[in-house]
Amino acid sequence: MEPTPQTVPAEAIEAYNQYIHGHIDRRSFMTRINAIAATSAVATAMIEALTPNYAAAQQVSPTDPRIKTERVTVPSPNGNGSIKGLLARPASAGTNKLPSILVVHENRGLNPHIEDIARRLALDNFMAFAPDALFPLGGYPGDEDKARELFPKLDQAKSREDFVAAANWLKARPDCTGRIGAVGFCYGGGIVNMLATRVPELAAGVPFYGSQPPAADVPKIKAAMLIHYAGVDERINAGWPAYEEALKANKVRYEGYTYAGAQHGFNNDTTPRFDAAAAKLAWGRTVDWFNKFLRT
Repeated sequence: MEPTPQTVPAEAIEAYNQYIHGHIDRRSFMTRINAIAATSAVATAMIEALTPNYAAAQQVSPTDPRIKTERVTVPSPNGNGSIKGLLARPASAGTNKLPSILVVHENRGLNPHIEDIARRLALDNFMAFAPDALFPLGGYPGDEDKARELFPKLDQAKSREDFVAAANWLKARPDCTGRIGAVGFCYGGGIVNMLATRVPELAAGVPFYGSQPPAADVPKIKAAMLIHYAGVDERINAGWPAYEEALKANKVRYEGYTYAGAQHGFNNDTTPRFDAAAAKLAWGRTVDWFNKFLRT
C-alpha cells in the first residue's frame, strides 16, 4: 500500500525534519527515503505525502468576504530596504481599532500556510500582519525547496531587526489599539522569543516549538508567554528547562505545554507532521491567550 500523509513512517518524517531544518542535504534525504521505502514507487509516493499540500489544508480562502487582506510594505530600519507582508483584518471591523498580532513563519518564508494563519486570526477579530523575511531576496518563491535554499542566504541580524520594526509598525498603526502580540512557528517561534526580549510593548507571545532566548535576556521579557513544544522534538526541547528556570526566576508570566507524541511542526496542517488533536488544543489555547492579554 502506498503511503498517505496519515501513514508515512516516523523515520521518514524524522528524515524530512532533518532536511527542512538544514541538518542534511537533499541527496541525504533522498537516500534515507529510498532506504525506508520498499520500491521506487513507494519512495515517490512517500515524498509526495511529505510535500506540503496547501490547497487541501486551507481553512480561510483569500477571497473570504468576512476578511480584508492587503500586501503592505514597511520601511526596514536604518534605510536598509523594506519589509513586505500580508495584512489581514475582519471586514466587519471597518476602520475600528483592533488588537494586533505579528505572525512569524517557519524557515521557508511567507508561504500559503502562514498566510492562512493570518486570515484565521482575522476571523477571530484581530488584525494580523505576516511579514516575509525572504522579501530582500525576492520573497517566498512559491516552491519549498527553493525557499529552503534561499533562507541560509539571509542576513539574520537584519531579519531580526526587520521583525522588531514590523512589530513597532503594527503597534503604531491608527487602526491598532496599541495592544500587540506575536505568534510564530519553528524559526518563527524563536523570533517570537527574541521579540519578547526586544519589544517591551509586546503584551503576549506564543512561540510554537521555537529556539529559546539566552537566559541573560529573559529579565527583559514583559509579555505574557504561552509556550508550545512537541513531545518528539529533542533538539528544541533540550533548551526548555533552562528557559523555564529563567522565566520563573524573573517572575515572567508564562504557561508551557508539551504535547506528548506530537512531532516538531505539529500545528502545520499541510504535512504529515500535523497532529490534529495537539494542534486543536494548542491553537485553542493560543486564541484564548491573545483574547485574555490583548483585549484588556
